Amino acid sequence: MLLASAVVVWEWLNEHGRWRPYSPAVSHHIEAVIRAGPRAGGSVVLGQVDSRLAPYIIDLQSMHQFRQDTGTIRPVRRSYYDPSSAPGKGVVWEWENDSGSWTPYDMEVGITIQHAYEKQHPWIDLTSIGFCYVIDFATMGQINRQTQRKRRIRRRLDMVYPLVTGTLPKSQSWPASPGVASLPPAPSCTCPQCLLVMSVKAAVSAGTNGSTGTTPPQQQQQQQQQQQQQRKASAPPGGAKPPSLMPGNKPLDGTATMRGSLKTLASQVSRRQAASTPALSSAGSPASPPSANGKASRASLNTLNRTHLQRLAIAQSRVLIASGVPTVPVKNLNGSSPVNPALAGITGILMSAAGLPVCLTRPPKLVLHPPPVSKSEIKSIPGISNTCRKTTKKQAKKGKTPEEVLKKYLQKVRHPPDEDCTICMERLSAPSGYKGPQPAVKPDLVGKLSKCGHIYHLHCLIAMYNNGNKDGSLQCPTCKTIYGVKTGTQPPGKMEYHLIPHSLPGHSDCKTIRIIYNIPPGVQGPEHPNAGKSFTARGFPRHCYLPDSEKGRKVLKLLLVAWDRRLIFAIGTSSTTGESDTVIWNEIHHKTEFGSNLTGHGYPDANYLDNVLAELAAQGITEESVAQEKD
Repeated sequence: MLLASAVVVWEWLNEHGRWRPYSPAVSHHIEAVIRAGPRAGGSVVLGQVDSRLAPYIIDLQSMHQFRQDTGTIRPVRRSYYDPSSAPGKGVVWEWENDSGSWTPYDMEVGITIQHAYEKQHPWIDLTSIGFCYVIDFATMGQINRQTQRKRRIRRRLDMVYPLVTGTLPKSQSWPASPGVASLPPAPSCTCPQCLLVMSVKAAVSAGTNGSTGTTPPQQQQQQQQQQQQQRKASAPPGGAKPPSLMPGNKPLDGTATMRGSLKTLASQVSRRQAASTPALSSAGSPASPPSANGKASRASLNTLNRTHLQRLAIAQSRVLIASGVPTVPVKNLNGSSPVNPALAGITGILMSAAGLPVCLTRPPKLVLHPPPVSKSEIKSIPGISNTCRKTTKKQAKKGKTPEEVLKKYLQKVRHPPDEDCTICMERLSAPSGYKGPQPAVKPDLVGKLSKCGHIYHLHCLIAMYNNGNKDGSLQCPTCKTIYGVKTGTQPPGKMEYHLIPHSLPGHSDCKTIRIIYNIPPGVQGPEHPNAGKSFTARGFPRHCYLPDSEKGRKVLKLLLVAWDRRLIFAIGTSSTTGESDTVIWNEIHHKTEFGSNLTGHGYPDANYLDNVLAELAAQGITEESVAQEKD
């Protein structure tokens, strides 16, 4: 049964299958366009409300978001939530990402966190909704249950999401209800892009009226005479030039001529199409009112083929140049080579004019794998021995107690400073607040880590060590400095690596290093989250790619060290599917797309090699580690 009132949150689907919320301001803007009815054009330009979203347009007919500069299309949806929940109160929960900026949680996660916060729970475990995290309200931190990594979180107040009342629509189609079309239109926008939208609509409407059948030659001649008369009647007195779309900007030569040619082109295209293709019915097409003969006035634009759309786009792009409208690079329809930036924004204009998601770029294809490679073409990598490596399992030496391990990294502190222990959040001058199994040391003992100088209760450090891999290493929870050799819990598997005779986008001067990881399903060991329980291994073998450059080979050598230390994979809960007890990546990013970068896991990416070197360093793997492994 539908609610009598709810808050509306517009969301988009990311590459991991998660619905991500637009901000309250963007949701209000979309709702305003819906309330304006079909006269608003059927599409939403997100850059009008948030400059960071300038490339994005939402088509309300197909419920898709289109990015003009890349051609990426993503589904969107209109979701309803209880007015008493977080979005109805303007509460946003966010976590701090690696770059130091704040990322909002998915709406269902934020609502769950807010509910626990209002109930004054000290913490909440998100495992029940598919995330392996614990939210600690006392420290305002998010803790990864598998890795014990901690991130800061925050709760902030924002605009309340739009509230709707009455009978809610069951579908996400547009308009939301038959009565929407009868609402008075919103005030027209005078920005250059909207003015261009209206000019294209006028051109399309002029070219499509009465074009449902073959036009006799006499009627064509009469139409041409009428158009000439209209142009004469509307010409400024004294031969003055028409005003530019951009106030204060003088139009370039040929601007008026180009606008006229655009209208002529739209009319010619529609007549050609009408002569060979029946016009479509107006049913389910609220973007334009039906004409007198019962056909939709935008029917001929529906039937435009790719060639005609190209011609219309090129003509309108010239108008954009002449009017001085800022543009963004767009890809060519016939390939991937860049074309004149004048085509930028055309897609949104045509989508709005036609009420359809018109794509002027051929959508990029996902290229995960290189062309087929024969065995004779696969070569070993110079400077790196072998082409295959299996997981080696390293454990702490027997007989080493946690106290004995930590003693190597700590210095005694006789007079603790007057500050908190960041593990238990109790004062260092007071006993440890750890309530678990008590180690064989006094609870008021305090130690300082020798490298970074951070100070903790000895009780707390021992508890942290016991909850980890117990491999003889320790990582400072504040600055992440690693003491000893850090190892992970990666299950047994095989890593292959070799050269293939193909180049990655952005690295045309070298061949490609291909890495193939293969981990079979199995049973979890004592170091895993659920010892004795089976685990799955989805998506194996996994293919990854590096350029065969000096830096690419350096990354490979460090990845081999990470593999030997069992740090590349772990067993936990997948952030993509929500499946638990499965093999997941362990915070060392890999490139799994060979010839594209649609998901962010491909090339070109000028910063990737530097970023992955930093991620490896965060795991304690540097060039010195390679030398240690040889020793």
